[in-house]
Amino acid sequence: MAPPPSTAKPDFPWWLAAALVFALVAALSIAASDLYAQVFATVAKGIGITIFVTVIAFALASMIGLGVALMGLSGSRWLRQVARFYVEIIRGVPILVLLFWIAFVGAPAFVAAWNALTAPLQSAGLLGELLVRDVSLLWRAIMALTIGYSAFISEVFRAGIQAVEKGQIEAAKALGLTRAQRFRLVVFPQAIRTILPPLGNDFVALVKDSSLVSVLGVADITQMGKVYAAGSFRFFETYSIVAYIYLILTVGLSLALRALERRLRNQHQE
Repeated sequence: MAPPPSTAKPDFPWWLAAALVFALVAALSIAASDLYAQVFATVAKGIGITIFVTVIAFALASMIGLGVALMGLSGSRWLRQVARFYVEIIRGVPILVLLFWIAFVGAPAFVAAWNALTAPLQSAGLLGELLVRDVSLLWRAIMALTIGYSAFISEVFRAGIQAVEKGQIEAAKALGLTRAQRFRLVVFPQAIRTILPPLGNDFVALVKDSSLVSVLGVADITQMGKVYAAGSFRFFETYSIVAYIYLILTVGLSLALRALERRLRNQHQE
């Protein structure tokens, strides 16, 4: 028998109040100081790239992760083994190492394979030869983050789907729903409540790991900070601003995701 729900009042979010005070004081300090304002204006130029990398990589990783999760839950032994191989291998490689491998090994290999496959079209003058420099470092970084996070996200999807009661699936089968209809109408709407919290955590983690693209020279927040600090030697001021911007992004996202989780939970209870 499940324990009765707790009736204790939730703690007042003093941590959030302290964080808001800290953010306000920092904002006032930036506005009052010409140096901090200059650093902020420079570093803030990378916010758009950071958001772009994070959103695109997370969207692609979610699609690939869902596909890998469905392969891992399929009735085919070979598909399950391929999915498990992908997850275990990718999760075993650090994101930074994967970033270098995709950028300097995977991208040239892809270009060579593309040119080999399209050689007849290139000979006919229908396509030009693809060069390694044509594949931008930005997209190499996005693909590395996509591949790295897809392995983790696939496990989130797999756990959420497996958490759905089998009786629900059997009832859907009895109603004559196809496999795709059962997933779309029965399984996924129930699994999303289990999936959302860890999926949100992965999204916040990806915001932070997007800073790794700076090693390829991609002009994100961290790279803009590195360039400014190297030219001005204002390391304390620069990296304080970099940390402040990342905190605003990650804490804000965490609060938004918690609000969404509460909304879904309340709708389920109703």
